[in-house]
Amino acid sequence: MNPPDSPRERIIHRIVDLEWKMFSTVKAREPAACQEEEGTFRLMRWMSHSVYSDLLLDMLASHLETATTAGRNLMTEKYARMEDLIPPLRTSPLIPYILAAETAWMADLGRRYPLTFPGTGERFGAYLAAELETWPEDALERYAAEVGTAQATGANLVEARYTNLFRRLGDPDLEAREHRTRLGMFRCAQ
Repeated sequence: MNPPDSPRERIIHRIVDLEWKMFSTVKAREPAACQEEEGTFRLMRWMSHSVYSDLLLDMLASHLETATTAGRNLMTEKYARMEDLIPPLRTSPLIPYILAAETAWMADLGRRYPLTFPGTGERFGAYLAAELETWPEDALERYAAEVGTAQATGANLVEARYTNLFRRLGDPDLEAREHRTRLGMFRCAQ
């Protein structure tokens, strides 16, 4: 992982700051528990961004800053899409392409680590699609290229995200997390 004061971590922190400012004011039909838990929100959003290239991070930071200046709340838009309250924000063939790859990666994690990722994918696709609709086309193009590179090399970006998260939480990898979850279940069953 990067040192906390690295340029990469600083830009992720800036993105998450902007996202939190938007998210904390979202008036969803069903309030999200993490609106009450800023630390959890920040950790999960850090995880989401932790696998993006520096170029994509710069694009997303710029987009969030532009949206903020224009008075747009991208998080409100995302949740309105998830609740099907507004029509699609954009159509792009890149969204289904990215969604298919990410959904397959998540399903793979659910198969390999069923205790860590039980019932994966129920809201994953809707959440991701709604988020991608808030992105500008150049960011979608950049991320689609990164997804293509990951697929060509056999990488799983969802796995990389969760590996980053669990390392930050003290587990060296997903195997260790799955093992610890299994042990916890065993202890509770005794």
